[in-house]
Amino acid sequence: MKNVIAILFVCWSFITFSQFHNGKSRSELGVMVGGSYYIGDLNQFAHFRNTHLALGVLYRYNVNPRLSVRANLTYGLVGGSDGRAKTESLKQRNLSFSSTIFELGAGVEFNYFPFQLGHDRYKGTAYLLAEIGVFQMNPKTNYNGQEVELRPLGTEGQGTSENSKGYYSLTQLCLPLGVGVKLSLGKVVGLNFEIGIRKTFTDYLDDVGSESYADPAVLAAENGPISAALSNRSGNAYGNRGNSSTKDWYVFSGMMITFRLGKPSVCFNGY
Repeated sequence: MKNVIAILFVCWSFITFSQFHNGKSRSELGVMVGGSYYIGDLNQFAHFRNTHLALGVLYRYNVNPRLSVRANLTYGLVGGSDGRAKTESLKQRNLSFSSTIFELGAGVEFNYFPFQLGHDRYKGTAYLLAEIGVFQMNPKTNYNGQEVELRPLGTEGQGTSENSKGYYSLTQLCLPLGVGVKLSLGKVVGLNFEIGIRKTFTDYLDDVGSESYADPAVLAAENGPISAALSNRSGNAYGNRGNSSTKDWYVFSGMMITFRLGKPSVCFNGY
């Protein structure tokens, strides 16, 4: 994970150097407002369910009218609840969670058409986004009217004699992949609409990964009674807790307004 953060830092340093080397002529700074939601064991198929406010900032360096590199810092909230499930077995499982997401990503945009802010001809385009990122999560749930962090409780036996894997990390790798539309609103300002799905490599964004429930007696003895209570809220010791064959996903979508930093490049205009 430290290597991934180092790679992102190098990418950020490179595009920042490029920004000043070119007099900021190809650079944009922007803000994003939109929504975030998650797909996983507690919301398997319902896109846009439990969508919450998401905010972000981004820096974009336009290599040419077809290609841009960018870095972005994004915040969102995701969550899921069996109370909103359509099947009775999932409702009886009775699990729920919410988690803040802080994501740092860097990557490239490929424009379908040539595009440049303020250009009389290249006023709009669709684009594809591919990035690598890291994100910070912290799944929580409500228990007896209080918000409780789930990871320290080891609800699937983490930290006990029943589970040799240990606790999952709250810092994880992700691959943001997205599509969007760019529009030029003048010489300096651009408007973007984007949706990006994040492939993660963890099944514990929702604190649910194991197929079966841990022994409540072991949890109560080694992790405490709250761990045992939140591990299985269905009352059925032989039911399915989760699906270990799939990883969790989350999505950021929204509108971005960007502002060009400095005057346009002569070479760039001559594309």
